[in-house]
Amino acid sequence: MDERISRGSRHLRELWGADSPAYGVWSNTADPVVNELLGSIGFDYVCVDLQHGFATAVDLPGVLGGLRQGGAAPLVRVPWNEPAAIMRALDLGAAGVIVPMVNSAADAERAVAACRYAPLGERSWGPTWADTRPQAAWTPDGANEDVLCVVMVETRRALDSLDEILAVPGVDAVYIGPYDLALSCGFGQRTYREDPGVDALLASVVDACRQAGVVSGLHCTNSPEMAVEWAGRGVRMLTAVTDLTLLRSAALDALSRTR
Repeated sequence: MDERISRGSRHLRELWGADSPAYGVWSNTADPVVNELLGSIGFDYVCVDLQHGFATAVDLPGVLGGLRQGGAAPLVRVPWNEPAAIMRALDLGAAGVIVPMVNSAADAERAVAACRYAPLGERSWGPTWADTRPQAAWTPDGANEDVLCVVMVETRRALDSLDEILAVPGVDAVYIGPYDLALSCGFGQRTYREDPGVDALLASVVDACRQAGVVSGLHCTNSPEMAVEWAGRGVRMLTAVTDLTLLRSAALDALSRTR
């Protein structure tokens, strides 16, 4: 694996091994320069969103190349739980993937298998970067050890199958999508601050992860305060901000101070 990518994934594993939170930023843009900046600020990871963001797989070589210049682990949320999408993101330089809409143990097993080479999985061997980075140690065992497979729990079905999902070998973390989870469970767009039921819903996933020894993650809807709060409640992977919201907030602040 590429040394920078390996260091990124190892950094997250070291934090989690010490029961410390990892803080990240969500990238909805397809700009390599913006992502290089995000990766160099000091966040533990940056996740490029291929599901709802502007980037596509075509953009990943440049975007992940920009991220690789910093110290943050470059992650990719793939569009769906499809082996080809997962393998492609990893081949193009992601240190790990966040896989949406994982609703069952079978879904989790499919994601894990796409992330790892045989005998641990079914990932196709294609070290795309080996020719451009000949110093990298490209081995199946090293890749299997370094890659991060993060599955999203964001539906009622996933909640009902949570214990089985957590028991799947190779699931490195469970990432909660709070809005989809609230919608799926009948809470509409209410947040944990507005409805104790949503709070209990999120807490139940965090507690189950803790009991199973699996890292829990949470999308914190552009709220560093929310990230700090849930870090105190046991979450160890927390996305605190989104790049476009940061840009808009800073622009509005600058405008308000000039007019």
